[in-house]
Parts: sequence; C-alpha cells; structure tokens
Amino acid sequence: MRVVFIGPPGAGKGTQAETVSKEEKIPHISSGNLLREAVETGTETGGKAKYYIEKGLLVPDNLVVDIIKDRILKKDCESGYILDGFPRTLAQAKILDEMLKNLGKKLDVVFYFAVSKENVVLRLSGRRICSSCGANYHIAFVPSLKNGICDKCGGKLNQRSDDKPETILERLRIYHEQTEDLIAYYRDNGILKEISSDGNIEKITKEVNNSINTSLQKKRS
Repeated sequence: MRVVFIGPPGAGKGTQAETVSKEEKIPHISSGNLLREAVETGTETGGKAKYYIEKGLLVPDNLVVDIIKDRILKKDCESGYILDGFPRTLAQAKILDEMLKNLGKKLDVVFYFAVSKENVVLRLSGRRICSSCGANYHIAFVPSLKNGICDKCGGKLNQRSDDKPETILERLRIYHEQTEDLIAYYRDNGILKEISSDGNIEKITKEVNNSINTSLQKKRS
C-alpha cells in the first residue's frame, strides 16, 4: 500500500501517519526528516542538497525525489509506505509518478487532510517547546503543570516564531496557493480521498483506515 498524506500545517497528518504506520506495519516517511538525514549522513544526494540549504535556497524537485527514491527502495518499503509532506507541488507529483512508473509501481491513495483556518491557528499558536530538552507542549491540549516551565527539566517554554498567528495565516496562504493544482491533479487521477481533520483524532484515524481497507480490497479484486 503506497500512500501519500498531504495537508496544511496543523492538519494533524503527521500524527495520523504515525498511527497508520504502526497499524499497517509500513514505514512513515517524512520528506523533511529524510532531507535532514541525507545531509547529516553525507550521502551523495545529501551533499548536493546541502549546497542549496546552506544558501537558503529551495532544494530542487529532482533532488528531493532522488532522496525519496533512495528511501522507498529499501527492503522495509516492499509492502508499502506513507509519504508525509511530499509531494508539495504539482511538479513534484509528476516527477514522483514518473519515478514510480519506471519502477513498475504507482500510488494507491492520496489523503488530503482539510482543516479550518481557525483550527490551524488554535493548534499551532498554542504550541510551546522547551528551550532545554525540546519537549513539546500545548497551552490548551497538553499544558505544562507550571505555566511556561517544562515538567521534565524545568526549562523555559518558548513559542516558535513561525507559530505566531500572523505567520501561520501567511503560511496557510502560501500552502493553499502551492497545492491547489496538486489536489486537483490527484482528484482527476481518481486516487484522492479528502478527510476533514477538524474532528477528533480517533474518528479521523477510523476514516483513514476504512479508506485504506477499501483501496486494498479494490487492489486485490
């Protein structure tokens, strides 16, 4: 089962990807984490990506796809995988499809996690991160026992600069501008499943699992 999770920041796709990964026993592949690992371990592709990252430039689509390709060719991906956060644009989606076609494979289902602007702002603006140990909190959902202080190490809790409401709204604007064509592309290909992620986590997970099971049945028939 080859699955893609796409959605704006704060849609909860990472949380869902981790849950489904455990239940289906397939790897959860985060493009951002892969890129960082490739740079840190000094792979050939990572070395090329480092040049762009150090100059503050966007890593070219073909390099990102090469890093994804290196990962999905590993043995643990033989039964499938979840791509989280990639592709982000129509151009990346077409390059990915071409790469999979050359491998004799294709995507089974693409989940688009739709979420209201209000919920995104609530989820992201409430996040707090410990400056000492990196522990994560949320002022509404996972608050620390003492306001602004980490329960684990006593460090100070900070808000990331890109989690401020005005920055979140700009990130959302850019995201929707970049992905409008991407969503239409997968919808036209008949593999897009839109999920409302404004509800509770358990309900969303159940809907995702039901869709995966339906896709598996179609694949086997």
